[in-house]
Amino acid sequence: MTSHYPPSKKAVTTPIRKHRYNRLFVIGRPLNRRTMLSITITVFTVLFLLWWATTTSGLVKPIFMPTPTAVWNKLTQLLQNGTLWSDIKVSIYRIMVAFLISSVMAIIVGVLAGCFSFCKAIVEPFVDFIRYMPVVAFVPLSILWIGTGDEQKFLIIWIGTFFQQVLMVIDATKRVPADFIGLGRTLGMSESKILFKIVLPSAFPAIWDTLRISLGWAWTWLVLAELVAAQSGLGYRIVLSQRYFQTDTIIGYILLLGLLGLFTDQMMRLCEKVLFRYNVRAK
Repeated sequence: MTSHYPPSKKAVTTPIRKHRYNRLFVIGRPLNRRTMLSITITVFTVLFLLWWATTTSGLVKPIFMPTPTAVWNKLTQLLQNGTLWSDIKVSIYRIMVAFLISSVMAIIVGVLAGCFSFCKAIVEPFVDFIRYMPVVAFVPLSILWIGTGDEQKFLIIWIGTFFQQVLMVIDATKRVPADFIGLGRTLGMSESKILFKIVLPSAFPAIWDTLRISLGWAWTWLVLAELVAAQSGLGYRIVLSQRYFQTDTIIGYILLLGLLGLFTDQMMRLCEKVLFRYNVRAK
């Protein structure tokens, strides 16, 4: 005989709760914007509270880790006297010029090497050889070669990003489906038209992603370039503050570098959605 009693509340709610929990751990399933934003805010809030608790409770001395209030007050002071804004402008100028030069060169070289085996045979072994050399070792050499001006900072950022970019651009170009290229030849298109009409539009979303990732490296090499033989910039201010044990300035500038890097990364993501609407991944 079939029972007419309704199922218990536990029997109904338990599978639903389990299903909702498992949705967070499904491989390849993206989170919606609201959930993603909530998790991001929670992570940063927890980290900030840990910082505030350990510094205000006296567990860590201010000489090693200043309080959030001390860092904020120091950055406000530097902003009011113009030091902070001056350092930001100099560093942004240096990274934008060097990164633009490196990216343009890497795209040209990488696309040619990814399309033509002759160019790849010339470029790839040399790039593989250079990219394992430590960038730090080039700092004293760059000073001997071109002095301590902005050109030296450009060169260090270029060395740190260009060779990695070339290999990633080559890989992005090689991932263009061979069927696309074969279709172009079937339609009687010349090699130059296949390059500009098929290969580049197909590869540029991945190339743009390469530029976005390598921009993070460029920020790292910028700080390295400004740590040595510089008279201005965010890296220079960190070194200067280290001499006088001004940890509030050091922590403040490190956080500022993180915010600038995060801002440029998000701007690159936004540009990707605008420039490559035809790319499914960018939606």
